[in-house]
Amino acid sequence: METQPFWLEESRPVVAARDLDRVEIAVIGAGITGCACAGVLARAGKRVRVYDARGIGEGASGRNGGFALRGAAARYDVARETYGVDAARELWQRTEHALDRLEAIAGDAFRRTGSLRLAADVEERVEIQGEYETLREDGFAVEWREDLAHLRSDFRGAIFHPRDGAVQPAAFVQHLADLAVEAGAAFAEHRPIQSLEEVEAEQIVIATDGSGRGLLPELDEALWPARGQVLATAPVADRLFECPHYARHGFDYWQQLRNGRIVLGGFRDFSILTEMTDDEMTTEPIQEALDVFLVELLGQMPEVTHRWAGIFGLTQDLLPLVGPVPGHDGVWVAAGYSGHGNVLGLLCGELVADALLGHDESLLQLFSPARLVQHV
Repeated sequence: METQPFWLEESRPVVAARDLDRVEIAVIGAGITGCACAGVLARAGKRVRVYDARGIGEGASGRNGGFALRGAAARYDVARETYGVDAARELWQRTEHALDRLEAIAGDAFRRTGSLRLAADVEERVEIQGEYETLREDGFAVEWREDLAHLRSDFRGAIFHPRDGAVQPAAFVQHLADLAVEAGAAFAEHRPIQSLEEVEAEQIVIATDGSGRGLLPELDEALWPARGQVLATAPVADRLFECPHYARHGFDYWQQLRNGRIVLGGFRDFSILTEMTDDEMTTEPIQEALDVFLVELLGQMPEVTHRWAGIFGLTQDLLPLVGPVPGHDGVWVAAGYSGHGNVLGLLCGELVADALLGHDESLLQLFSPARLVQHV
């Protein structure tokens, strides 16, 4: 049984070595966010080095379920109530634009399949119907689906999001890293940063999502690590799922790859306290729940070839932290995607880079770290 993510086995990002005698901006974290940020800064002429405790894309960016979804972690109707109608609409629109950029950058590593958000019971059906109506009201492309014959009988309807897709996240990080290196950025892999004082740079960007605890106590209070567990099967002969599926408020998610493999993740709510951790181990209760669900989906237990875990960052209001860290001159953060890092990570990596370059963006107000990070 392989405990490394299938994605990293298939495509482990590697870039050419480059040395810089002087660094203006240091980026901590070589995942989607860090690589996207470094690329924007390097193309603007900044001298940038990206640090990572492991290799490029070996954290959450190479350990997720491979979903590429617009929006944020909250349902759209809830986001309108919580963040305001204009802010929610802009955020969803900006993530659609980020999806377009992801498609252009990732090439064959991305498939524009759409995604299916399923109601696992009557209560969830009512909730996602409310989301469907508000998305339609604000002009977003959505379809309501009742015919779910390819699934077990207890699903109660679904929203189809035609603009969503599936991504090979490690291959996507490879493309982002290549673009950053071509623009002049340098990478320092296997260079864990224990303290910001170790970093010699005028500006520092913390782009570690749910990892990297201990760098700033204030960020540790605002960014909560959560463990997502995933498995991948051997190729299944029948074509069962044409797009990414997710149910139970996103706690269960799965897709079938081009080669027939099923990638399935979730069920952290079965042991929520133990899953609020930055320990990257798989656990028996969650993996057993994944196995049971796999049998329910397929009618039999296929061969499982890979089991792995990844750490992502949660925030209290399910919005990322992007911008300067209060009380720490020259320190910036882009993290806290609450499980939606493949698209939000790209958007926020570019966003924090633009902020560093002095560009004012309306989303920076919505994502401001000052709303959650208390400077002592």
